[in-house]
Amino acid sequence: MVLGSPGAGKTTFAKRLGRALDRPVTHLDARFWEPGWEKPNRDDWEETHRNLIERPKWILDGNYGSTIDTRIDAADTVIFLSVPRYVCLYRILERWFRNRGGTRADMAEGCEEKVDTEFLRYVWNFPAEKIPAMERKFERTGEDTAVIRLHSNAEWDAFLARLEG
Repeated sequence: MVLGSPGAGKTTFAKRLGRALDRPVTHLDARFWEPGWEKPNRDDWEETHRNLIERPKWILDGNYGSTIDTRIDAADTVIFLSVPRYVCLYRILERWFRNRGGTRADMAEGCEEKVDTEFLRYVWNFPAEKIPAMERKFERTGEDTAVIRLHSNAEWDAFLARLEG
């Protein structure tokens, strides 16, 4: 599973990882959101998530706190993209300019690209508000689950090169 702040590069990294390992990649944004950025019914989302992690092989990118514990328990590897917030903000704004007025391929149908102050605030506060809880979750993983932290594109490239080697 691939975790990190919005704008950290989860989707791009997951696609490359999927090619390197020849595994199916699912972008949780595309499975969670309903048209118009509507949240799904909780039971429906949990069922969708359960079906995704019960597959024999998978790569899932996305955080989604309500199901993260179950996903971590099912994963053999957690890759956490720890990218500085200013890089994440830059990438989000760049993505918005590139996709404004449309829906990205890794997003649910009917969810037009958007950026608002609430989302930018969430990204800015992600290191203080979300990462400590994730780190506590990582500390509780068993020996069968590897936790890998990558901090830059250079580290991603080196990691993927080893897999492709």
